[in-house]
Amino acid sequence: MTQRTVLDAADLQRALTRIAHEIIESNKGTDDLVLLGIPRRGTPLARRLAAQIAAIDGHPERAGDLVGSLDITMYRDDLRSGTYRAPEPTTIPAAGIDAKTVVLVDDVLYSGRTIRAALDALADLGRPARVRLAVLVDRGHRELPIRADHVGKNLPTSSSERVNVTLAEIDGSDAVTISGGRG
Repeated sequence: MTQRTVLDAADLQRALTRIAHEIIESNKGTDDLVLLGIPRRGTPLARRLAAQIAAIDGHPERAGDLVGSLDITMYRDDLRSGTYRAPEPTTIPAAGIDAKTVVLVDDVLYSGRTIRAALDALADLGRPARVRLAVLVDRGHRELPIRADHVGKNLPTSSSERVNVTLAEIDGSDAVTISGGRG
């Protein structure tokens, strides 16, 4: 199986830095901002973005106040098909999400079904003022009318290809690769 690297560790870091600046600009600062990572790899990405945003804002000690994790396992529309993974804890910053700008963070945007599940889960937690979406990779092939507000890399793929994101916190290194598809 062929595999090619499309983002190495430095590229990934640059993409996250750009996304952090975009989030601050679109929110007009960091007031009332919450980043919620979607497990698995969205959570460490959200933590990295929160650290960068807090540092850019001049308050690196506030990074933990900006970030949480939103488990969507029980909101997925494929539970009946036998697809299952153990739920992970949902953590919300102490200030909550009501009347805040919530940025959902995920690694790859594909069909849009994960984000639909995240919106359902979010609605059970409170009422944000607005919800935005930040993804490291947008690979297309949407099944639902969902688009990301902040994208690290648009990566047109065939449906036979697989986008693999590895992060140091989970996998030991940072990279985005594509495998399968054309040889």
